[in-house]
Amino acid sequence: MSQANPVSQRLHEDLWSLIKNADPGVRLPSEPKLARTLGVSRATLREAMRTFETQGLIRRRQGSGTYITPQSQVIETGLEVLESIERMAQRIGLAVTMGEMKCEKRLATQEEASALRIDEKSTIVSISRVILAKDRAVAYLVDILPEDILTPEEICAGFTGSVLDLLIRRGNPPLEASRTEISAVPAPGHVARAMGLQRGDVLLLFTAELFSTTNQVIDYSFSYFLPGGFRFHLMRRIGL
Repeated sequence: MSQANPVSQRLHEDLWSLIKNADPGVRLPSEPKLARTLGVSRATLREAMRTFETQGLIRRRQGSGTYITPQSQVIETGLEVLESIERMAQRIGLAVTMGEMKCEKRLATQEEASALRIDEKSTIVSISRVILAKDRAVAYLVDILPEDILTPEEICAGFTGSVLDLLIRRGNPPLEASRTEISAVPAPGHVARAMGLQRGDVLLLFTAELFSTTNQVIDYSFSYFLPGGFRFHLMRRIGL
């Protein structure tokens, strides 16, 4: 069994000591200064800091620096049931709000048309928005739907951030299930900017297709989650 790199282990221990003893909101020294203090290269320091960022312990802001984040509740949920972030947060008494939102009606791309099983160049509605917990961006959500399923006008009427909850309340079309692929990805530039992260920071990405009871694809979605804000689990049966 390979032994842990002693330099990396010491660096993580030193960083953890620095983080846990600092007050929330305090800005850490600049990367060059911190790297000199800890006796490591900036590249090595940056990799270690990403570990703590994914745990939600620090937050890097482009052009500003790295800050100690106030510790907030982690949203924990199983993957067996599809539900919105709002419902997950409600169970633990955590208030979540919607940040910046963009809603547009446009022609579908080839990928979107294929996923939604519609003709290319059909009109779709795209809704992208940031979800905040205690003023901290914890998710970036994108939903793409055929125009005959959801109109921009419906989004303007008291929308809170959950397309799923909106469709459930409406009851038409009736929903059946979701097929979801889960991966860890570097944050794309537009997502990093919206969430106040560094481009390339690791996020959990859920790419999903939501089906009606008639097997129609209702919604093609991309949900980017900050790992430190969520803990997902899956109950699995023993194979016999």
